[in-house]
Amino acid sequence: MITVIIPTLNSAQALESALPALMPATLQGMISRVVISDGGSEDETEAIAAATGAEFVTGEAGRGGQLARGAELARSFQKPQDWLLFLHADTVLQEGWEKGAASFIMSAGAKAAAYFSFRFDENVWQARVVEAGVWWRCRLLSLPYGDQGLLISRTFYDALGGYGPMPLFEDVDLVRRIRKNGSLQPLRAVATTSAARYKQNGYFPRVWKNFNCLMSYYRGVPPEKILENYQ
Repeated sequence: MITVIIPTLNSAQALESALPALMPATLQGMISRVVISDGGSEDETEAIAAATGAEFVTGEAGRGGQLARGAELARSFQKPQDWLLFLHADTVLQEGWEKGAASFIMSAGAKAAAYFSFRFDENVWQARVVEAGVWWRCRLLSLPYGDQGLLISRTFYDALGGYGPMPLFEDVDLVRRIRKNGSLQPLRAVATTSAARYKQNGYFPRVWKNFNCLMSYYRGVPPEKILENYQ
């Protein structure tokens, strides 16, 4: 059984696309709960969560802390053999994704996690180039980002210590611990994410900015400081 955890902040519009993609797996009994971990939304995020029967928890904004809160809430109704699926609010899973997830869960070892293939929701050549770059980053460096989702067992997540209360690079931090202590595998399924920030900044300037922020993180610059230049 999977509990899906989605961090939100004024994400009502994004949820209207993301949540329906989870419905088939919910009807099949594969997804047991959806947890919306909110950072203080002022739109209809909470109302959408209530209308869809999702659990709702709120607290200080910051993706790492929100993901951790969602996972902690899920602990109250999960069994040790259950799974967690972390998704960004603006990420929509491809139809049939549950087949790839089920296959992975059946074959995964005790210390394994998985991520989705990356795709933008805009059909332009710049998007295809960036998608190819993400593919190579994942294959060569085994470094998927949070917008590719993360499927991980409850037991392994707890053993790793879960997400840290970081406003940025909480995904990189956890992935590095996964690689050190287990394995990380691609799923045969696609996660389509919003290209809004790339369209606003320009695809390649945005990639360059992300790269510089990542290098700053590796050099030990606090994520709180990097966040000032990330927006």
